[in-house]
Amino acid sequence: MKHRTALHLYTEAAISSSGKVIDAYSTSFGLARRFLGRAARRDIDNIYALVRLADEIVDGVAEEAGLDHQTIATELEGLEAQTETAIATGYSTNLVVHAFATTAQHHGITTQLTRPFFRSMRADLYRQKHTAESLEDYIYGSAEVVGLMCLEVFRHMPGTDTQYDELLSASARRLGAAFQKVNFLRDLATDYQGLGRSYFPGVDPANFGEARKQRLVDEIRADLAAAEPGMKKLDRRARIGVEMAHRLFSELTDALEHRPAAELLTRRVRVKNARKLAIAAQTVSANLLKKK
Repeated sequence: MKHRTALHLYTEAAISSSGKVIDAYSTSFGLARRFLGRAARRDIDNIYALVRLADEIVDGVAEEAGLDHQTIATELEGLEAQTETAIATGYSTNLVVHAFATTAQHHGITTQLTRPFFRSMRADLYRQKHTAESLEDYIYGSAEVVGLMCLEVFRHMPGTDTQYDELLSASARRLGAAFQKVNFLRDLATDYQGLGRSYFPGVDPANFGEARKQRLVDEIRADLAAAEPGMKKLDRRARIGVEMAHRLFSELTDALEHRPAAELLTRRVRVKNARKLAIAAQTVSANLLKKK
């Protein structure tokens, strides 16, 4: 029996804590990642738990706890510093950061990806409106690099065809962008009325119309379509999880298209749990048929 060191036990506890973060915050993602296989699922959990931790700092939890704006900014800066130190050393007193560092070291995730992510998180503290250029940078840091981090995990899975590296990277970025744009639309009310943010350049959320909504839906569909070729080159277990997320967000896109634009300022679009389970079953069945 292999001896478990104190560091091993600590790392196991850290990884377990990251899984609990995901289970608490995301039913859609939690469902999709269950098909990845144990090792990849733990690594993806570690990535998304750090993303969620940073997101909660800037999206109201810290403010609700009574922190002022400068203290919130300091907390975010501290989280980034902890992350960079942990990537270098393999250890953090923050369990979520420690878990992320184990994945980062194992799969070669570096500050080349974490720094753009934290730059976008800082933008949420200081920027209420975006230009086309700042939005492109924001989406890259907040979503596309997360897709690239996940891809680093998928590249190490035996069935991923890494000879299509550029295609895999492009697909990961476009899928991340699609997910972020869907979230922009479905969180329009919270972002504008609760946080005072407007992500879309030249768009006044108070006068958000059908034509503008449809252009955004078309952008999302283009991103989702562009992501598909790379998805087919992933290990089958990763492909099932990613395709499931892709289908769930396609379903959300359909719902956003059919919901009146004005209603997006009052209600958050959701996919019912029964429908999520049906999408999961369809995705698994489709991939099993492909195998045959």
